[in-house]
Amino acid sequence: MENRPDPLSTPARLAAALASPAPPLVIDLRPAEQFAADHIASALHLDLWGLSLIDTSDAPLRAFMWMIGHLFSLRGVTPDRPVVVYEAVSGIRAARAFWFLEYLGHHAAQVLDGGSNAWTKAGLPMALAAVTPTPSTWHGTPDPSKLATWRQVFDRLGQTDTAIVDTRSDDEYLGRVARAARAGAIPGAVHLEWTQNLTPDGRYKSVAELAGMYSALGVTPDREVVTYCQGGYRAAHAYLALRLLDYPRLRNYTGSWKEWGDRLDLPAEHTEGRERT
Repeated sequence: MENRPDPLSTPARLAAALASPAPPLVIDLRPAEQFAADHIASALHLDLWGLSLIDTSDAPLRAFMWMIGHLFSLRGVTPDRPVVVYEAVSGIRAARAFWFLEYLGHHAAQVLDGGSNAWTKAGLPMALAAVTPTPSTWHGTPDPSKLATWRQVFDRLGQTDTAIVDTRSDDEYLGRVARAARAGAIPGAVHLEWTQNLTPDGRYKSVAELAGMYSALGVTPDREVVTYCQGGYRAAHAYLALRLLDYPRLRNYTGSWKEWGDRLDLPAEHTEGRERT
């Protein structure tokens, strides 16, 4: 694994970093109305919700990731300044922003574990004043090893050195709910809903707890792991959970079931009526 900082920050560590001569750039991923109500002082707002890619063919993938890089550049992201992202808890918005930053080659991205809820619970202040960002020219350099396209997932079906992790709900995985042209799952995928990564107060579980959950499903560090959901959000949450375990080969299938389920030329495991093991 690359020599990178801990993927998670804590309220105490972030508060200390913000008081230092070289503070990190803080990005609030919550909805605009929540940011307007209050936010961590100096935080900039960026809501990426709804920006999804449902075609991981080369041209649309490159165009989409250029757009995401441009949004980060408008917020002033640079390669030499640490970035801390957060939402209300350690949720899928923050995890997806973290994954975007890693995919785009940023080497010092973190998620505030527990989000703004943990920040206020620690007795730290929130602010009302908005800060004007200073745009940069950084668009990142994509790291294709952190992303899976439909073709790469298809080529890995049945490969024993690859684990495919479905992070959706039970109903989606078992085919009771269809959010694409078809219901079902990618063949051979194991299932662990993303919420299982969290404690009741919205922080990531301990490394030992996470390792036990994933290892029990055969998702071990000697295998390449591909995570997916509906549109790459919940999949990014599992990606981050496995980053905490230092798994060396991780890919987020960002097109996920919306792309796969809509493509009738790709195989699907018909799970309706099957009980989850």
